Amino acid sequence: MARVLVLYYSSYGHIETMAGAMADGARSAGAHVDIKRVPETAPQVVVESAGFKPQSAPIAEVEDLAAYDAIILGAPTRYGRMPSQMAAFLDQTGGLWARGALNGKIGGAFTSTGSQHGGQETTLISMIKTLMHLGLTIVGLPYSYQEQLQMEEIGGGSPYGATTIAGPKGQRQPSEVDLGGARHQGALIAGLAAKVFG
Repeated sequence: MARVLVLYYSSYGHIETMAGAMADGARSAGAHVDIKRVPETAPQVVVESAGFKPQSAPIAEVEDLAAYDAIILGAPTRYGRMPSQMAAFLDQTGGLWARGALNGKIGGAFTSTGSQHGGQETTLISMIKTLMHLGLTIVGLPYSYQEQLQMEEIGGGSPYGATTIAGPKGQRQPSEVDLGGARHQGALIAGLAAKVFG
């Protein structure tokens, strides 16, 4: 049974919801899945004044990553790249990189933006590049998930990974199209991990 880690950072709950869908997809492919989050680095006064949503997932340790066959990163965009909380966590993986602890594992990424043109793909790529430097093989969200081509409603999705659009004030929650993309990508990642590490 493949072991999959969904590792996320979420300020307002959109990415937390997408992480649950990603995990559901991976479980549907027979994987054992853990959902963890990276530590909050913003000062408490900022967290409180901005109204960040409390998160329930356990906080990951950097060394946890070596125990998994697949690692899926999820984070909102900050100016077209991953936020500092996720970057700070990944910046601590030098020891894992030095000993090749993640070489050959499977990886992927998902994100959320405030608008349709808010940097979804560049944010995904910022996370994917890090995973590639660490030696992971990347699985995106191919057009086998046809719903990302629909034009009837606002929807996320990119060949680089599952996405959602939160709106400028965070008012839009992930739609079924968005969650379906996360489930589809999670299943693909877990399926490949099972074939590789079976």
